[in-house]
Amino acid sequence: MTSHETKTRGEYRERAPLVRRIEPPEIDGRPVYDLAMPLTDRYDRALVYCRHVHAKQVRKGTTIPYMAHLMSVSALVLEDGGDEDEAIAGLLHDTVEDQGGKERLADVRREFGVRVADIVDGCTDTDFDPKPPWRPRKESYVWHLRGATPSVLRVSLADKLHNARAIVLDYRSIGDRVFERFNAGKADQLWYYTAVLGAFKSQSASPLVGELERVVTELRELLS
Repeated sequence: MTSHETKTRGEYRERAPLVRRIEPPEIDGRPVYDLAMPLTDRYDRALVYCRHVHAKQVRKGTTIPYMAHLMSVSALVLEDGGDEDEAIAGLLHDTVEDQGGKERLADVRREFGVRVADIVDGCTDTDFDPKPPWRPRKESYVWHLRGATPSVLRVSLADKLHNARAIVLDYRSIGDRVFERFNAGKADQLWYYTAVLGAFKSQSASPLVGELERVVTELRELLS
């Protein structure tokens, strides 16, 4: 190294400003990260549990692992201000309906507690296999939402929002063929998302309600 290089680097070190420590934002004098709701090893266990339960399941008519939907719902719950129980219920919200019925619900209760199990139960429109007819089952679920707890509303809203977004996205790619995946056609699907939107609008102040309304409006326009 030459003396010129040494001098140049020395001058640079002298001129370089010290790195300023960036302090976290505060609320009422407390750092925001102290106020954030931590996710514990219970959430880790729930991730492993739902991956095991849904290991062989994919989204209808696709090769997308079903876990993608479950993680998306849980993420929306957290973004909406949900706590860990609600986020875990987001991961597990389809376990009873799709993977074991009442026995699965009892297992969820043993593994993750009564509150998580109650939220999952509230997001389940049937625990029978085979499932009852589609339209009466969905009508009953819409009615159920109008008396649901805030936690059930939060998780169910995240579920319906992610599903509606997926339908809109796939409709843009493959058109009416997207509805071949479901037990009900496009008219019934549009009725259902319009009905659950009405239930959420009457019961929830979540900003996700406005997002669901935007997506349902777009779906209606695509189908018109």
